[in-house]
Amino acid sequence: MRKTIALLMLCVLLTLASACSSNSNSAASTEAQVKPEAELVIEAVNYEFDQKEYRVKKDVPVQITFKNVEGNHGILIPGLRVQLSGKKDSVVITPKEAGKYEIACSIMCGSGHGTMVSTLIVE
Repeated sequence: MRKTIALLMLCVLLTLASACSSNSNSAASTEAQVKPEAELVIEAVNYEFDQKEYRVKKDVPVQITFKNVEGNHGILIPGLRVQLSGKKDSVVITPKEAGKYEIACSIMCGSGHGTMVSTLIVE
């Protein structure tokens, strides 16, 4: 009886885990096999990105590449579900909704970490 309950609980947990890990997002889709039509390079130095604003086109596959020039940084674009750092420094996405998306440093980098933000504009 205990084995049956344990097996049932395991099945429920696996079902919940697979449901929580689904990657459906209307703002952008991440594609491993899609060839990018544009490239965006975001560079980080201590407490700032190389630009205040970056621009990409809606519905155009873009390869976003992160370059850490100075310090220990990463980038997070929550609205597009993008997180890049030294371990994973590039991703191809197709933004599906126009708008402004905040880019922030994803690694606690020191006293200027809280002000290390930029904007990605999808046109």
